[in-house]
Amino acid sequence: MKTLLLMSLVTIMSFCTNNNDYNMENKKLIEYVIKNNLTEVKRLIEKGENINTVNKEGKSILLLAVINNQTEMATFLTQQGADVNLQAKNSDTAFLFAGASGQTKMVKLFLEHGARFDIYNRYGGTALIPACERGHVETVKVLAQVKNFPINHVNNLGWTGLMEAVVLGDGSFKYQEIIKILLEHGADQNINDFDNISALQHAKNKGQTEIVTILSNHQKSTN
Repeated sequence: MKTLLLMSLVTIMSFCTNNNDYNMENKKLIEYVIKNNLTEVKRLIEKGENINTVNKEGKSILLLAVINNQTEMATFLTQQGADVNLQAKNSDTAFLFAGASGQTKMVKLFLEHGARFDIYNRYGGTALIPACERGHVETVKVLAQVKNFPINHVNNLGWTGLMEAVVLGDGSFKYQEIIKILLEHGADQNINDFDNISALQHAKNKGQTEIVTILSNHQKSTN
């Protein structure tokens, strides 16, 4: 009985030591990141705390900094070796979230620090697709120009970045610019959605006159 109790105690102590949620220093590190207290974060990192500490949702401290739009904090953590591809339970990574939220400076930084293109968000999409959806022109421009970026990747909804810009966009100037950027860098407008409807047809159905013109002219020029 005593042996069993001792083994149980050792197991619990080991779990508490290795699990971030039970490590008081890691809790402090997460708290300081959320509060944007860079001085204390630096102190704990220099003390040897894990640069890839995560919270109960699996969100790394780098991801938390990006979510809170803390550029200086995120830059420091990245330069100290934080993993820009570490996925939370909801599939977010610092890189994916930066793309989706239009944090172009962070996107550039993460590209310089090993951002991967084969890790996808909960919809099976890249950093580019939600950037297209939300009209983040500068972010789209940066990603579209990256060598070997999968510009024609299709997410779980059956949409490429170009398709998503049409289907979920409003046809305004920023979406027109995004369509032009994507086409210029090799986006294929002939990839239909899962209902076999083209981006051009969606644009026509939604009355996006300017985008219809852009897509039609590009189609003519490539035929």
